[in-house]
Amino acid sequence: MSVALEFVIAPEGFQLGQVLSGVPDMTFELERVVPTGQAVMPLVRATGDDHAALRRRAREDPTVESMVALERIDDRGLYRVEWAEPPADLTEAIAAFDGSVLEARGDDDWQFRVRFEDHDSLSAFYDDVLDRGIDLRVDRTYTLSGATGNGHHLAPELGITRQSLSDRIRRANEKVLQAALLSTDAVGYT
Repeated sequence: MSVALEFVIAPEGFQLGQVLSGVPDMTFELERVVPTGQAVMPLVRATGDDHAALRRRAREDPTVESMVALERIDDRGLYRVEWAEPPADLTEAIAAFDGSVLEARGDDDWQFRVRFEDHDSLSAFYDDVLDRGIDLRVDRTYTLSGATGNGHHLAPELGITRQSLSDRIRRANEKVLQAALLSTDAVGYT
């Protein structure tokens, strides 16, 4: 059963963050990470006014082989980053443990949401990140999709009692229902 990890990392904690952190007044979103043989090439969406400074920063960084603009519309651009040497950092660890980046965005700090196949893969990723000396702050981990299809049969897999799982599902249902009702009331439905 897949599990998601949400965490925050400083730009100094991974090579792409270091490259992009030197550009003021820009925000970045990792579109996807493209594994190509041994290398990992990120696609980055950049939003802001100074794309020339971004390209200049990439040219000046010795870790970047090239930064190719794939599209540019107004203040947004999509770039493919090719590394001079594959980085031995966060993106390599995500790829090594078959993580899928669901979301990654940053300007100062970066917020990531990554899906792993199971808790073992997530734990192995986290141990690897610690071994590399990468400092990240875990915001939360969660497994929800399995509960809808497996119900109470999920309890042993999570290492909790059926009653505990039932209580958690009930609380989650209440929160979802409250959010749905509140958002419906906000637009004038009763």
